[in-house]
Amino acid sequence: MCGIWSLFGLEAPLSCVCSNFNKIAHRGPEAFKLEFDNRIQNGFLGFHRLAIVDGLCGMQPIKSYKYPKLFLLCNGELYNYKKLGEQHGYEYATKCDVEVIMHLYANEGIDNVTKSIDGVFAFCLADVENMKILIGRDPYGIRPLFRLYSEDGQLAVCSEAKGLVGITDQLKGQWILEPFEPGCYEEYKILNDGRVKLLRKEKYFKPGDKPSFQVYVPWKTLHPKDMLTNIRKLLTSAVKKRLMADRRIGCLLSGGLDSSLIAALLVKLAKEQNLKYKIQSFAIGMGDSPDIIAARQVADFIGTEHHEITFTQEDVAQVLKDVIYHLETFDITTIRASIGMYLLSRYIKKNTETTVIFSGEGADELAQGYIYFRDAPNTTEAHNESLRLLKDIYLYDGLRADRTTSAFSLELRVPFLDLQFTNYYLSLDPESRQPKGGVEKHLLRSAFHESGLLPSNILWRHKEAFSDGVTSVKKSLFQIIQEIVENYVQDEDLEKAELKYPHCTPKTKEAFYYRTIFEEHYKGLEEKFTPYFWMPRWVKNVDDPSARFISHYSTNADESKESK
Repeated sequence: MCGIWSLFGLEAPLSCVCSNFNKIAHRGPEAFKLEFDNRIQNGFLGFHRLAIVDGLCGMQPIKSYKYPKLFLLCNGELYNYKKLGEQHGYEYATKCDVEVIMHLYANEGIDNVTKSIDGVFAFCLADVENMKILIGRDPYGIRPLFRLYSEDGQLAVCSEAKGLVGITDQLKGQWILEPFEPGCYEEYKILNDGRVKLLRKEKYFKPGDKPSFQVYVPWKTLHPKDMLTNIRKLLTSAVKKRLMADRRIGCLLSGGLDSSLIAALLVKLAKEQNLKYKIQSFAIGMGDSPDIIAARQVADFIGTEHHEITFTQEDVAQVLKDVIYHLETFDITTIRASIGMYLLSRYIKKNTETTVIFSGEGADELAQGYIYFRDAPNTTEAHNESLRLLKDIYLYDGLRADRTTSAFSLELRVPFLDLQFTNYYLSLDPESRQPKGGVEKHLLRSAFHESGLLPSNILWRHKEAFSDGVTSVKKSLFQIIQEIVENYVQDEDLEKAELKYPHCTPKTKEAFYYRTIFEEHYKGLEEKFTPYFWMPRWVKNVDDPSARFISHYSTNADESKESK
C-alpha cells in the first residue's frame, strides 16, 4: 500500500506542489520521493511508500536500465508478476511486483497492460521517449485513484482526492476532479509545451467478465457439476495468492460469515506455508456486542492471536469529523460503517506490527448478502443488482475499507473480489445465488457447510446491520450518532436543506451534519464523489439505509439456522 501523486502541464509553486503531495503521507509513511523531470515540462512524480514487497529496491518512481525513458508510479499488488515474467522472459531489475507493468507496456503494447494483470492496482506510467502517459485502475477499484483534468491540458493524478483539491486553485478555465473509473485505462499525449491531451479512454473490464490473463486455478481443474467444491477451491486460492508480503499479516474479524471465512482460510493457509508468526485477528464493539461475542468464538476455534477493542460514545464523537475527511464522502451508510473500522485500524497501527490486513469486503455484493435481496422481484433483477453493487463498490464499501485502513498505513486485501472467483460465482445459475429460506448467501454457506473451517452457528449466523453488530439492538450506532449531531444542526437548517444542497438533499440532522463536514473539505465535488445515497432496493417506506428498518431484520439466529 502506498500513495501515488503526479502533476503534468501546470506551473504550480513548489510550496503548492509539496503541500498537496504531503496530504497523502499516511498512505506511505516509511519513505517518500518527489521528482521533477525536465524532459516533461512541469512534470512532477511523487510517491509515499509503505514497503510490503522488496523493501530494498522497491522505491518509486521505478526506473530501469532496460527502459531508461519509462517512469512508473503504482499502488498495487500484482499476484501473477512471476508467471508473467516466466511466460514472456522478462528480467526484473527489482523484486517489486509492480515492475512488470513497465515490461508489459514496452513489450506487449499499451492495450495489453491492464488486461494481463491479476491483482489490484492504480498506476501512472510516463513514457518520455514517445511523450505519452498511461493511467490505469484495477477492475473493482480496490486501489483508489483520482484524476484532475483541465480544458487547458493540465493533468494530475493522486491516490486520494485530498491531494488534488488544493491544485484546483492554480487552474484556469474548466476542470474536472473525479474518481478514476475502475476497469479503465487512459492514454494521453504530452505536447511540446508540457500540456497534455487525452487520446483515448478504454473500458477493459466490467463485473462478471472472464479474466483475460492466465488464471491462478486452471479452469479445466474445476469440477463440471460440483459448484460447492469449486467455490471452496477458488476462494481458498484467492486467499492463498494474497499471502504475498514481507510484512506481518492479520485479519479483521467481526464474527459474521464473510470475515470469519476469510480468517479461517487465512489461518489454515498460513500454517501450510509455515509462517513464522501467529495470525492476529481484530474485533471491535461496545461491551459484549453481538460481533465481539461471535468473533471471540471464531478466534478460539481457528486459533488466532485475538485482540478485542471496545469503544465508547465519546470515541465516536472524537473521530467523526476525521472519518469524513478521510473517506471523502457524505454517504450515510458508508460513514456509519467506517467508524468502527477506523477505530480498529488505529488500534492495529498503534499496538501491533501487523501491516497487511485481510477482510471480507465484497461478499455481500457478490453473494447477495444484503437483507433486502429477499425482496428481489426475480432472479434476473437480483443478479443485475449484484452487478450494480460491484460496479459501484469503489464509491461505497470499497472506499470505506481502503480509507479507514490506509488512514493508519495499513494495507487491505479482499479475497472475495478476486477476479476469477467473482467471474465463476456470477456465472452460476442466478436462482442458486438467491437467499433460501430466509438465509442470505445460502450458496456460499453451503459450500463450506461440512468443511470444518467454522462452527455451524457462525457459518449460519444471520445478517446483522453493522451498527447493531458493534453495539446492541437496544441502542444502535446510528442512534448514538444522532445524539452526537443533535446539537450541531438546527430544525431550520433541515427546512432549508434542499436550497443549500439540491444534490442528495439531507433528510435528517445526521445526514446534514455529514454533508456540512464534507463541504468543508470537498465543496463543489459532491456529485462526482457521492452520486447517490446507498439505500436498500425493493423496500417501501424506508428512508434510512440501516438494515434494522427492513422487516426481515427481525429474523433471529435460531430461525435462520432452522431455515437453511
